[in-house]
Amino acid sequence: MSVAKKQYKRITTKSLVDMKSNGEKISMLTAYDFTMAQIVDGAGIDVILVGDSASNVMAGHETTLPITLDQMIYHATSVVRAINRALVVVDLPFGSYQSDPKEALRSAIRIMKESGGHAVKLEGGKEVKESIKRIMHAGIPVMGHLGLTPQSIYKFGTYTVRAKEEQEAEKLKADALMLEKIGCFAIVLEKVPAKLAKEVAASLTIPVIGIGAGNGVDGQVLVVHDMLGMTHEFNPRFLRRYADLHGEMTKAFQNYRDDVKSSAFPSDDEQY
Repeated sequence: MSVAKKQYKRITTKSLVDMKSNGEKISMLTAYDFTMAQIVDGAGIDVILVGDSASNVMAGHETTLPITLDQMIYHATSVVRAINRALVVVDLPFGSYQSDPKEALRSAIRIMKESGGHAVKLEGGKEVKESIKRIMHAGIPVMGHLGLTPQSIYKFGTYTVRAKEEQEAEKLKADALMLEKIGCFAIVLEKVPAKLAKEVAASLTIPVIGIGAGNGVDGQVLVVHDMLGMTHEFNPRFLRRYADLHGEMTKAFQNYRDDVKSSAFPSDDEQY
């Protein structure tokens, strides 16, 4: 049975908790620039993540590690200018929060003050507990991120599914409960078994948003370039492509090239 959706003029952290309570799924996509964010927001997506995945899809890096705090603020500022409805969550990049809670707070404050973002997201459980607490004590909302944590890729050595073994699964469940207890408003679970993700979501009152975590969670997130088919070499099982913009854009560029070469563009009607 479908759930009647409440109409939210603006999405807030409280809106997301209400959605979970009402059984309404949460939609979340990434965006990194004004034009894309304007389209995503206009389509009614609930949450826009200014992800450190910008390091991959915008800058061409192999991992998320190289992107800097200044670069994240630049992307977030561009996104926030486009938004009328969505909640904008900004990733804290690698090196800006892990080792020093005071540095974590400084990083989060810079994001909030300079970009106008609405919340920050950071990876990890008990290892970053003090950083999360320090940020939240300043009144900054925090979204957690457990499971596959891309900033730790060199520690894991692989992008494979996490928490398949009992010990890691128990740690993930404990970390999720801890994140809720200290005040996170939501958690992203990335690339974990669907059964485990469903169990975690059922154990929490805050929303759990999945990416490669099955359908038993409270919402889903994808990288916008992936779901639009702009990237074509990345093909994980969890990815559904809703368009083939790689093919469409390539065709458009080729048609433009051919029209320029043949002097078909511009036509008489397209000049002054």
